[in-house]
Amino acid sequence: MENITMVTEFILMGLSNLPVVRFSLFAAILLIYLITLVGNGTILLAIGADSHLHNPMYFFLTNLSLLDICCPTATVPKMLENLLLERSTISFVGCVLQLYFLIALAGTEVFLLSAMAYDRYVAICNPLRYTVIMSKKLCLQMAAGTWVTGFLSSLLHTVMTFTLPYCKSNRVNQYYCDIPPVLALSCASTYAAEMVVLIVGGILGVGAFLVTLVSYIHIIFTILRIRSSEGKRKAFSTCASHLIVVCLFYGTIIFTYIRPSSSHHPDQDRLVASRDVSWHCLCALRPAIPLSSC
Repeated sequence: MENITMVTEFILMGLSNLPVVRFSLFAAILLIYLITLVGNGTILLAIGADSHLHNPMYFFLTNLSLLDICCPTATVPKMLENLLLERSTISFVGCVLQLYFLIALAGTEVFLLSAMAYDRYVAICNPLRYTVIMSKKLCLQMAAGTWVTGFLSSLLHTVMTFTLPYCKSNRVNQYYCDIPPVLALSCASTYAAEMVVLIVGGILGVGAFLVTLVSYIHIIFTILRIRSSEGKRKAFSTCASHLIVVCLFYGTIIFTYIRPSSSHHPDQDRLVASRDVSWHCLCALRPAIPLSSC
């Protein structure tokens, strides 16, 4: 029988071994990350300090800003360390935690964006009943549901991923621990884990996307029925920035995970990962719904 050495740590592969390129990437990502933290922190402080902003729209925006602080924090610090060091390792437990929080926070954001789309749907399509429908109780239930669903689904994916034996190479072809590059290192069949990702992730992800899509279809038709151009402008301004964030968020996910297998290449995947993190940080700098418009 063949001796099997189990993996106790992983090596997160970098993008380039050229010092100039690595330093440039480090500086750019660090700058975007810091701006993201300051920008979203400012949004949280502004909403908390102004009682006029204590309504459903800004309640969900508070949750989104909190997610946009936590989600990059799950990967960016380790990515920055990886850009500075030629060999960057992460312990097995550290990889488990990083993957868990990354999937949990990203999943929560998917569900939260659909909740925000429904909020905009009610505000534009049923303005007279908005305060009745979007009660404080419903908002709390929707927000709690997004967080609980995101973290529970991530727990399932994490358990299915790391209960597999890892005895091959410990080089993760990514800046951070993600399901596809980690599963590629397993020395056992990954069929069950892949099916769980496909089925559970597909049902929840497609469901959240459909809620967002249907909400905006109704919103668009409602705006088109408004006769005055000023009314159309005001209606569109209440959801334009959220729609931009939705497009950027789903566009990044589709480009990263739903590409033909023939288009995948190790170096290209790491480049895409670096750009995706930058895009996610830039999404966190969205205008959302400008505070000054209130």
